Amino acid sequence: MQSTDLVFKSGRELAALIRTKQVSPVEVTTAFLDRVERLNPRVNAFLTILREEALAKARRAEQAIQAGHYIGPLHGLPYAPKDIIATYGHRTTNNSDVTKDNVTYYESTVTDRLNKAGAIMIGKLAASPFAMGAAMLTSFGNARNPWDLNHSPAGSSSGSGAALAAYMVPLSIGTDTGGSIRGPANANGIVGLKQTYGRVSRYGATTLAWTLDNAGPMTKTVADNADLLQVIAGHDPMDPTTTHDPVPDYSAALTGNVEGLRIGVPTHYFFEDTDQEADRAIRAAIQALVDMGATAVEIDIPHADHAGAALWLIAMAEAACFHEKRLKEHWDLFDTQIQRELGSALFYTATDYIKANRIRTILQNEMAQAFAKCDVMVVPGSQQRPAKLDTPAEARARYNEVTPSTPRRGNTSIGNMTGYPCLVVPCGFFSGTPTFPITMMLYGRPFDESTMYRVAHAYESATDWHKRRPPVG
Repeated sequence: MQSTDLVFKSGRELAALIRTKQVSPVEVTTAFLDRVERLNPRVNAFLTILREEALAKARRAEQAIQAGHYIGPLHGLPYAPKDIIATYGHRTTNNSDVTKDNVTYYESTVTDRLNKAGAIMIGKLAASPFAMGAAMLTSFGNARNPWDLNHSPAGSSSGSGAALAAYMVPLSIGTDTGGSIRGPANANGIVGLKQTYGRVSRYGATTLAWTLDNAGPMTKTVADNADLLQVIAGHDPMDPTTTHDPVPDYSAALTGNVEGLRIGVPTHYFFEDTDQEADRAIRAAIQALVDMGATAVEIDIPHADHAGAALWLIAMAEAACFHEKRLKEHWDLFDTQIQRELGSALFYTATDYIKANRIRTILQNEMAQAFAKCDVMVVPGSQQRPAKLDTPAEARARYNEVTPSTPRRGNTSIGNMTGYPCLVVPCGFFSGTPTFPITMMLYGRPFDESTMYRVAHAYESATDWHKRRPPVG
């Protein structure tokens, strides 16, 4: 098999080839590293490339497998985490000039679990500075959308979304505080999960907002996503917010059968401001699930329109607290947008924060009421085409404008505000040139990622949206 073909296979397909010794971890790792080195000057998804270290680990994995010591479906598979996640002995830059030379000498829980499962880290991926926003200005430059390099891959897990869409890596870990896994999944047409708050440890991931942060899997397919979550999920004594709930076998949910499941479709807010093409594609996906045996039911989250604003207040208040010392000592090194957001947040009042958290409670109650009527909720992921990347001057001018085209949307925010899990899956493409993916988001009950995987996998198996390749090469 030609090495160039390996990068277009899913993680599960590669795992089967490695397990049966048809290809070696060295061949797979080399194929992805070669593609990274060829495409990264254009896509700018990787901030750090670890070629020699990764190949040394691949050789050790090959020796272990040849000796009969295959340890599981991630053994010998390459991965790359977002560069706000600590990895021992490597830079953890947070994509910020403030910490661009920071080398961490401890390992995050998620990467530690991946390493012990035999996965091979090949580098670290671009992000918005300190996981804030979609595209800010730093000396690292912006990652670019592989569907058109003049457009944004969204954020803040921008490098993860771009690298996966460009087939530069099969597995990635992102973080999500208000949509930072799901935004890039939407813009790049990949599978991204913000799991239930407490399902995955955040130890070793730079804090943005303690009560909203999540670290989660980003992949090309639903099955790969389930395999990745299987390894990283579970209680961690280093993160007291993680739950002791048992981790189910997520693969068991990938049955292809959705008969009897109730698909909740919100009657207001979530579909507002959605491009007509995207609206049609998402509703067609819902109908496809109905044709497979599911039932569509109308639901309502009456105060969903408050989720985005309340989340932003909580997130910025907590971020300003976390970064207070850095803001005092390194103010000039922060991006202008961060200066403005966190500088303002330093003056938020306790009553502002408490009121935002009261909205959180209201939303949690309304989600619980809605899920009494449904098993999953479907809302638009890609509401509009990705934005064009600005020049530095354009970016600063745009940020100085307050326009209705950039609202704090609740489609992603409500997941972080309530702790409910949410999964992105591709469901179409915009017409025209350049074309971009359309996605839907599936919400599920807390700690019921299995049902979301069941629905998403059934839909993915009946379509080929996830198999289409961007023109980047």
